[in-house]
Amino acid sequence: MKILIVEDQKNLAVILEKALKSEGYVTDHVSDGETAQRRIELHHDDYDLVILDLMLPKRNGLEVCRNVRSAGVSTPILVLTAKDSEEDKVSLLNAGADDYIVKPFSRNELIARIRAINRRPKVSLPSKLSLSGITLNPSTKTVKNREGEEIKLTLTEYRLLEYLMRNPNQIIKREDIASKVWDFNFDSFSNIVDVYVSRLRKKLGDEKDRKLIKTMHGEGYKINSL
Repeated sequence: MKILIVEDQKNLAVILEKALKSEGYVTDHVSDGETAQRRIELHHDDYDLVILDLMLPKRNGLEVCRNVRSAGVSTPILVLTAKDSEEDKVSLLNAGADDYIVKPFSRNELIARIRAINRRPKVSLPSKLSLSGITLNPSTKTVKNREGEEIKLTLTEYRLLEYLMRNPNQIIKREDIASKVWDFNFDSFSNIVDVYVSRLRKKLGDEKDRKLIKTMHGEGYKINSL
């Protein structure tokens, strides 16, 4: 899961990034409303969630939320706000926010609200993913082979496999993989995607006679349901 954090207070942004990354999420960060709106409108397909502070320089969070919804962006938005009156909450929800969390809040509450939003996708997603004998459980972030043995993956390897398994039998471009698995500062000229695919293949026991992850030369990768 990739999250865009829109927060102008540097200390809070650092705390949010640290908490989210410890849960296995990929994060990007911007610090003003104009940049946030532009990023969301142009790159909303790269993000599964936006955490949007209400009080921002250049354009406030309420305007950003209202504007991106008017532009047809449906990416879930969780608003951070210090305002807790009923009128303020109604305004946020009417502007298109999926949920809000009132400052100060705990790390546990933040993660719980993110998980709650993640359980309400536009398209119902299975609680477990199974493909060619490989089973992936998003709730526990575990992967097992056809014998039921757990395959030990790093968080990045796990995110890569989950993204591929949610898009089976499709050619996925390297840049699309990078935008979902790595952050916005990813070097498009790097071969890190290929390196991680190679590592993942080894851990999955991806043999030549039954390629689970197939290289589509000049295009990207495709994970096959065999």
